[in-house]
Amino acid sequence: MNKLNKILRALLLAGAGLLLNSAVQAADPVVLRIGDQNYYNIRASVELSKALEGAPYKVEWAPFQAAAPLAEALEAGAIDIGFLGDSGFLFLAAKSPNAKLIGITRQNPKTVALLVPKNSSAKTIADLKGKKVAYWPGAWSQQLTLGALDKAGLPANHVDFVKLMPLDAANALPGGSIDAFPVWEPYISQQVLKNGARVLFTAEGIIPAQSAIAANAASVASKHAAIEDFLGRLKKARAWVEANIDTYADAWATRAALDRDVSRHWLGQAKLTVLPVDAKATADLQVTADFLVKEKVLPTALDVKKVVDTSFSSVLAR
Repeated sequence: MNKLNKILRALLLAGAGLLLNSAVQAADPVVLRIGDQNYYNIRASVELSKALEGAPYKVEWAPFQAAAPLAEALEAGAIDIGFLGDSGFLFLAAKSPNAKLIGITRQNPKTVALLVPKNSSAKTIADLKGKKVAYWPGAWSQQLTLGALDKAGLPANHVDFVKLMPLDAANALPGGSIDAFPVWEPYISQQVLKNGARVLFTAEGIIPAQSAIAANAASVASKHAAIEDFLGRLKKARAWVEANIDTYADAWATRAALDRDVSRHWLGQAKLTVLPVDAKATADLQVTADFLVKEKVLPTALDVKKVVDTSFSSVLAR
């Protein structure tokens, strides 16, 4: 009898342990893994605004220095959502069924511009005939320059394109190795404030220069509620940023080891907004996709409507 009691007791304890373990597992919150880049400052805006307070899930941040490794992580499912440029997203969407566009961000067109040295005599794109212009294949730098040439009725060979990464071009412009530097922030503010560079023209009226909020398709299916809640909180975080620009810019300068004047110049005019993938956003993305195909950066044509997920539109439209 005693032996039977011991067996029953052991079974009861084991059952209680299993129930307790199941309860603990059920109580574990969803974990959202978010990929961020310095250009977007998503983590900084969310943390400084305290927008995640009370969130019913955990957030794990994954910082990336460029779009390519972020896209690879998104494709592999190592992150659930990520923030990257339109071309970076399109490269991923062209090769992977795992990529979905769930929202976009836009900034002031002034945050993408073509710069010339302070002593340049150039006043328009036409004045850069035969001049060395930096670019990177498929990036906004190439799209901006070619778009400006096309708008002015000039051929692509009007300028001498020099293939350079932005960091190398940033050193080449003040040194005189190139004559023009099409680029984005914070390079623009650094060149203008530190080297006296001059903006020849911006992206306004030339290219969309919108960015992607991308998600892994499996994450959309399994973590939809958490992603939707995060996007709503991100909208609130950006509203806080616009109401506290200097505070945010100074904090961002410290986080990114960036000069405070550069940070304030950039973020004071950035006006980053988080938006749904509406008809305009889809059309603008198609413009970029067609450009990439034309330049043979994308191997085949891509119908961007097939990679758009509008299930988050209601929260992003608020």
